[in-house]
Amino acid sequence: MSTITDAEVRRILDSRGNTTVEVDVCTMRGFASVGAPSGASTGKHEVMAFPRGGVEDAISFFREKVVPEIIGMNALKQEYIDALLHTLDGTKKFSRMGGNVAVATSLAVARAAADSLGIPFYFYIGGMMGKIPYPLGNVLGGGKHAIGGTDIQEFLAISLGNSAVENIFANASVHRRVGEKLKRKLPNTAIGKGDEGAWVAPVDNTTALDIVTTACEEISQETGIPIKPALDVAASTLYKRGKYHYRDRKLNTGEQIDFMVSLVRDYGLHILEDPLHEEDFEGHAELTKKVGDKCLIVGDDLFVTNRNRLEKGIEIKAANAILIKPNQIGTLTDTLLTVKIARSAGYEIVVSHRSGETVDDSIAHLAVGIGAYAIKTGAVGGERIAKLNELIRIEEIMMEG
Repeated sequence: MSTITDAEVRRILDSRGNTTVEVDVCTMRGFASVGAPSGASTGKHEVMAFPRGGVEDAISFFREKVVPEIIGMNALKQEYIDALLHTLDGTKKFSRMGGNVAVATSLAVARAAADSLGIPFYFYIGGMMGKIPYPLGNVLGGGKHAIGGTDIQEFLAISLGNSAVENIFANASVHRRVGEKLKRKLPNTAIGKGDEGAWVAPVDNTTALDIVTTACEEISQETGIPIKPALDVAASTLYKRGKYHYRDRKLNTGEQIDFMVSLVRDYGLHILEDPLHEEDFEGHAELTKKVGDKCLIVGDDLFVTNRNRLEKGIEIKAANAILIKPNQIGTLTDTLLTVKIARSAGYEIVVSHRSGETVDDSIAHLAVGIGAYAIKTGAVGGERIAKLNELIRIEEIMMEG
């Protein structure tokens, strides 16, 4: 009943209007269709989204090399199929197949297997973990996600209540409140939105953090839900010629660490993602030693969901949490191996969307299935809402069961 009977790939649009791919997998009793996202702020150690020939080469590779091999295989043999994808591609970064085709295929196989068994995808991944991850929503930003905004890429809110639906609506309220505050502060300025639905405005980093922190505090008081501010600095995008380049200053590594420490102290940040550039393991270790007991220091570009880079970080205690993005590494099996290593080392897990998203909700199931601490999937926007609404549905099922 789990034998793969057919597979197909097609071009689709992501939320930025760029081309990506969607893969269908049929079994004798199951079906799944998975769309692959793409990032704008990417770590240099990620797999390649597409081969050098672009999406058409990726599609041709899938139809000519992948489909003949997986037809007739048992979709329940996830590790074997994912290993086959690596073998067929033959490169370390999926540069012939493209990471987007690889991850869409891997997840579609897993979802079709779950469907053939008649169970939810999150249950297929990890059983009933009993917890919906906290939603982490981008509410104001700049960097590569929103030209004309802040230097720091993302100013986020994380709602820490007991209910997914309450937390999700609280994050949306913070987003709305931030917009209201920006419009009052800049009455004659057009306030836009970036790739992930976060507000974009010509304000400096301190003003942005003041606005977001105040909005978190106000909505928290109104709802009774603990809500904390968070940052994704995306420091690699700021790092040039040995210094971090902000509009009003240039900081060396020591000064950048001190700056991050002051932000955690002054604003009570709950999460600090990518505070230093992607090769600075030692700097991450120093920062974690200084403020790791006060907030989560999350490695995204530092680790890129790669178990080898994570093991290097664990060895010197760089960061205390990891961002998990399946399309950074290419397959579900590789993703779960990295999660296992992180968990065994006591690192918290944050599952994440990408700036160029689809309406696919696989990461919502992944986050629940692995028992992630949080899921970073925006606060508003159709492709972000797809994940958030799925979390609400999953919570209903878990409460009934």
